[in-house]
Amino acid sequence: MASVNEALILDLVEWIAVQPRRYDDVMAAWRTSCPQLTIWEDAVDRKLVIRDHRHGIGATVRITPAGRALLTAAERLPKTPVP
Repeated sequence: MASVNEALILDLVEWIAVQPRRYDDVMAAWRTSCPQLTIWEDAVDRKLVIRDHRHGIGATVRITPAGRALLTAAERLPKTPVP
């Protein structure tokens, strides 16, 4: 299951790297009740993504420098990431 989780973590971080996402959208797409698929929790624990607040938007999720480094190492950094 670890390799499946790693691939899904990369997918999550890559999806967020394209543009910061609303927290509600991330939870709708990535939250799971399966105890073996802790993709969101693993990405947060590894400090690959961070939740913050943007004025006028609310809670958002964006990648961190560690997330960007993970994508770079995996050669999956989007061509036009939004800072």
